[in-house]
Amino acid sequence: MIAIEQLHEKFLASTGACTDSRKLFAGCMFFALKGDSFNGNAYAAAAIEQGATFAVVDEEVNAPAEKIIRVENVLKSLQELATFHRKYLGLPILAITGTNGKTTTKELITAALSQKYKTVATQGNLNNHIGVPLTLLGMSKSTQLGVVEMGANHPHEIAALCAIAQPNAGLITNVGKAHLEGFGSFEGVKKTKAELYDYLVKNGGQIFALSDSSDLQEMLHERGVQNTIFYGSASVENEAENSPFLALRINSELWQTKLVGGYNAPNVLAAAAVARYFGVEENKIRKAIENYAPQNNRSQLIKTAYNTIIMDAYNANPTSMAAAVSNFAKVQAEQKLLILGDMLELGKDAQTEHQKLVELLQQLSLKNACLVGKIFCEAAKKSVYLTFEDSNALCEYLKKEPHKNYTILVKGSRGIQLEKVKEFL
Repeated sequence: MIAIEQLHEKFLASTGACTDSRKLFAGCMFFALKGDSFNGNAYAAAAIEQGATFAVVDEEVNAPAEKIIRVENVLKSLQELATFHRKYLGLPILAITGTNGKTTTKELITAALSQKYKTVATQGNLNNHIGVPLTLLGMSKSTQLGVVEMGANHPHEIAALCAIAQPNAGLITNVGKAHLEGFGSFEGVKKTKAELYDYLVKNGGQIFALSDSSDLQEMLHERGVQNTIFYGSASVENEAENSPFLALRINSELWQTKLVGGYNAPNVLAAAAVARYFGVEENKIRKAIENYAPQNNRSQLIKTAYNTIIMDAYNANPTSMAAAVSNFAKVQAEQKLLILGDMLELGKDAQTEHQKLVELLQQLSLKNACLVGKIFCEAAKKSVYLTFEDSNALCEYLKKEPHKNYTILVKGSRGIQLEKVKEFL
């Protein structure tokens, strides 16, 4: 079996790491990962034929021996190589986790830091046990700062990702009721997210924290954390309560963002706090944040030929859903419509949390809503709201009942596929 030092030498001679044979690039090092329904070893020979310099495998494969690197476990080797490469580079790494806002916060921080440094960050939401190593292996000697997003849906996963990435600094955006099926309870969520704090405390890292969050304050207090840079709404005045776009008054200056919803304020403040810590000038931070435009169905404002859509269909949990709905209630528009999809992975709390959401809609006097998914159908059966088994059923309804001149919030878990409705609005 190859030593990690030798594997790293071969990696440096390649053009980068790849784990998907459908996305190969010339000169890459192909890692033949296994999953429940696939075995990358079966694609190793084809990867080499398509231009991979090496294929890292853990089974016998029929391919040129000089191109094959045999290891005991490909996933473990990928992770160990990433950690070795991280140490080799020796650059500052900022880790981001949390229930909501991880990706938006990561994008804002990266935009702000890039005003001064060559910054490499997690692409999309590749934030798991495979995505984090790939992010690290995407950095080079020319990289000055790394920003690594960390996701989890089970205990101990953040600790494992910290062991791989070895961050020097980090923040938890917030903690909320998400992935309760895997975490078991809200306390399980907090304990797992706090594994980032545990790592940073143990290794003398810098922590950034939202001062408005009593949960984060409690988690810090429990660990006796001293080295914390706080950011929060005390210095912020939301100037856009009647507009979908967020505007903040920071240090007497008005920052006008392209983000939808007041719930994005902590994400902006986190980016500003991190960028200041790393010495980025205030005017450059503001410029980066004001120019940032969200993508991939995350708080996007989309104007169609007929309607204005706030598209937030990438993910949903009780915390983010309540924030989005409450913000939408403040938006001034002649005609408003909510299209909300089931919040998945809530386990035994699913029915209760959906019922609470229906009650929130009623409390906010939001009368026009289409609720999509089997859980919402049950929770809203005694309400005035329209319910649909799935997104296809809603699309059929919208075909027959076209909506024009509406401002529409679309939000739900990714599995409900609410992005399908866009073409009918």
